[in-house]
Amino acid sequence: MRILDILSPERMLCNVQASSKKRVLEYFSRLLATETSSLTTREIFESLLSRERLGSTGLGKGVAIPHARVPDCQLTLAAFVQLEKGIDYDSIDRQPVDLLFALMVPENCTEEHLQILAMLAEMFSDDEFREKLRSLPDCQAKYALMVQWQAAQPQDVSSDSLSSPL
Repeated sequence: MRILDILSPERMLCNVQASSKKRVLEYFSRLLATETSSLTTREIFESLLSRERLGSTGLGKGVAIPHARVPDCQLTLAAFVQLEKGIDYDSIDRQPVDLLFALMVPENCTEEHLQILAMLAEMFSDDEFREKLRSLPDCQAKYALMVQWQAAQPQDVSSDSLSSPL
């Protein structure tokens, strides 16, 4: 699955002021709800919050990937938020989080969900990528960097391999 298939600059916010994990999840819920008529902002928020209750999606190094498999979700969608100032996100390294990439997938798409999470974890574990992402001036440039990073990877997960039956 390619980033450009699940994320668009319209579902990205940069230099956002947020004081808590809950507030960030509310931003994500609104961004993701704009692309689906089958789900409300509240349903998306509750799905993301329920997943966070199982354990923090804070990866460390200032990154979190809130995600959920959502009943009645028809398509895989993503959103990105960069905070003006990092917040406590219960990350494994206890560092404030300022880069967040949310993922919402249909409830029955477990394999796709795991493959996308693996790709995102790899992308955000790249020190050079994170540094450049933080330094870029706007969401359009950050989006372009994400697309370029994925295109440069030799083992990119293709859409074809994800559409085959499980």
